[in-house]
Amino acid sequence: MRKEEIRSRIKARKAILTDAERRSAAEAVFSVLENSVAFMMAENILLYHSLPDELSTRGFIEKWHSRKNFFLPRVNGVNLEVLPYDRSSLRLGAFQIEEPEGDDVRDISSIELIVVPGVAYDRRGNRVGRGKGYYDRMLASTRATKVGVGYDFQLVDDIDADPHDVTMDLVVTEHEVVRVRRR
Repeated sequence: MRKEEIRSRIKARKAILTDAERRSAAEAVFSVLENSVAFMMAENILLYHSLPDELSTRGFIEKWHSRKNFFLPRVNGVNLEVLPYDRSSLRLGAFQIEEPEGDDVRDISSIELIVVPGVAYDRRGNRVGRGKGYYDRMLASTRATKVGVGYDFQLVDDIDADPHDVTMDLVVTEHEVVRVRRR
């Protein structure tokens, strides 16, 4: 399925979610994640700071930030930088996403696990993002475990992947965990 068609369908489906459905899905997905070997073994974890239409990461960050080293991305031109999470240093940045302030930019090689937002995923680990390529550019330069998270309806049958698209190692939804086998 073409990416623009997927984006349109998923956006429409997200628009009808209730607040209770959003909360329930986030709790289910992040409960699975926090019990995964990948999460338990990782000390340095890059998360996204959720937008209103994404699975909320806020409760998960609050629960774990004192026990794990969390990092958030910050837009810098056409790339993402990685900075430590500090609730007191967040500001609205590009695309109205809360981002860390400061100069403590870390190398992506220090990150062991990346929780990747997406519009949709398929069972081969392909991902549709918002179309700007920020995450694909960053993910191409890391060996960290990549975990896509989303609602059940964000797991689609087939995505027409482009050569530059980076696949996920794991996709977690409310009711399914997809472990991607590498060729």
